[in-house]
Order: sequence, then C-alpha cells, then structure tokens
Amino acid sequence: MRIVDLRSDTITRPTPAMRRAMAEARVGDDVFGEDPTVKQLEEMAAERLDKEAALFVASGTMGNLVSLLVHCHRGDEFILGDQSHTFFYEQGGSAGLGGIHPRTVPNQPDGTLALHNIEAAIRPDDIHFPRTRLIALENTHTRCDGSPLDVNYMRAVGEIARRYEVKVHVDGARLFNAAIALGMEARDLVAEADSVSFCLSKGLGAPVGSVVCGTRDFITEARRARKMLGGGMRQVGILAAGGIVALTEMLDRLAGDHANARKLAEGLADIDGLSIDPERVKTNIVYLKVTRSGTVSELLTEKLSSEGVRLLPTGPNQLRAVTNYHVTSDDIDYALGVFRRVLSSI
Repeated sequence: MRIVDLRSDTITRPTPAMRRAMAEARVGDDVFGEDPTVKQLEEMAAERLDKEAALFVASGTMGNLVSLLVHCHRGDEFILGDQSHTFFYEQGGSAGLGGIHPRTVPNQPDGTLALHNIEAAIRPDDIHFPRTRLIALENTHTRCDGSPLDVNYMRAVGEIARRYEVKVHVDGARLFNAAIALGMEARDLVAEADSVSFCLSKGLGAPVGSVVCGTRDFITEARRARKMLGGGMRQVGILAAGGIVALTEMLDRLAGDHANARKLAEGLADIDGLSIDPERVKTNIVYLKVTRSGTVSELLTEKLSSEGVRLLPTGPNQLRAVTNYHVTSDDIDYALGVFRRVLSSI
C-alpha cells in the first residue's frame, strides 16, 4: 500500500549521503573533547548562526533544558508562551529538574508573544517574587501553524530584554524553515538571542540530534549541564556526521516542503467537511478542523490511515499534517484524493 506519512517531519530517514558519512565518520571520545566530527559540526553550526560556540545534544528537548539550566537558577522564572513546545511537550523539565518557574503569557495566532505582555510579566525586584531571568521564544511556532517570527519582532523582544537585563533563548527547532519562509539568513533571526537551539532531525532529515549555540562561556556551562542530564556521549561523531550533511545539503530543499504544505492546505480548503485557511500556512505545518457533524479527528485519522495517509490528531476535531522530504507533490495529490473518498463515505 502506498504510504504518505504526514504525522511529523521527525519521521524522516537519513539520506544515502548521510548514511555514507555516518559509516565513514572519524570519531573519538566526545566527553573528552576528542571527537573531530562533533567538533566540525559544532563549529559549522556556530558559524552559520554567528555565535561563538555550539554544543551537540541528543534532542531539542535536551537543548532547551540545558539552556534553561544555564540561564536560570533554582527559584528563578522564565517567560514563555502558553502554546510553546517547552511548556506543552517537554514534561515540565524546567520545574522538575531545574526548579525553574515558568511564567506563561498568551501566544498570539502568529506565534508571537505580545510585547506589552512580555514587559508586564517581567517581575520587579521584590523579595516576594522569583527573579525573571529569561524570555523564551519559539521559531517557527509548532502549535501556531508553524508560523515564522520575523526579524523586526525579534529585535523588539531583544530591546525589552536589554532594558530589563534578562536573557533571550530561542527554541529554533525549525529555525531554518523560518529563514527560508522569510527569505533571510537564520543568523539574522537569532542575532538578539543569547542562546538558540535547532533540530537536525526534523526537516533537515538527520536521524538524531540538535545543536545549542551561544557564547563560549555559555557553551562551557551548557556542556556541564548536558553531562548532568546524562547527555555526555562518546563516539557520537557517527551521529554528528549526519548533521553535517543536513547543514550542507538539506537547507534549500525546505522550500519544497513549504510549497507542498501550501498545496495540501489549498486542496483541503475545497473539501466539504473540513475547515482550513491556506493563508495561515507559511512553512511545513498544516492544521485543519473537522467540521462535519459526528466526525471526530480520531475516526477520520483511522479511515485515512487505512488508505495509507497518516496524520496526527491534535484535538477532538483537529488534525495536523507536516510535510517533509519523503513527501512529493504527487503524494499530496494522492492524499487529497484519499481525503475526498474518505469524507464522502462517512
């Protein structure tokens, strides 16, 4: 059966070039700082984002938590969106493992935090309050239609952070999707950030890993935090090699994922029983509402899956589709045909 897997861009498998690079990677003990391939990846990532240094970590969740542990002490507070990945999907690690208090403010539909809400959430110096240490942003924003945060917004947040002497961290899991969508360099989007994490294992197609970037002093402390979390890996150049290929060969092709997502959204908008605004689709994430009475997302997901089209239910009447490099324009046509058949039969 033909399979069109749109559950996530995390389902991608390494390219042949990645497999060759991983098989041939020069390795050493990275905890001792002796893995040359990891060093190469870290130097490449830092240069690409115009930061002083970088650290290879096992996952985006680890990258965000490591960053929080460096920026904040126990009892400190950080500001983040109420729809953010860190708040929703990272198991409360900031509080559970770091003793760091999350202060949520509402995400706007475009993934931003309203500037006045950020400023209002920053605590005054008072013995009764935790200290505000950090503003955490997400670019692109997973739960807000994969929306990219533009450079003007990032500069405005940076100005607030400097005025109140707090730091800025960017969860840039899909940062390069944002850069492609906005037609600019990723480094410009994180120029105001004191730290940034990005994933190699989503649209870039590497099998494992994320990278955290920041100042040399920040990365020194992040390396200690990574070790404390059990993230000190040994001959990990085998994985880093896939990341190097991702950064050298997989960036420009993200535009194709965006085009396929828009094509999917436009096709779904014409199908009775579904509700979607294609104008909200800026990158590779598509959310759609099931509007037909009595049809819930789990039922529709099962019916679609039985014909090889896999989506992720994200609410009683909501589904998510994420395009990736395994999904072609022809696959989008096939998926739309399956949607039409399934919805006409239930």
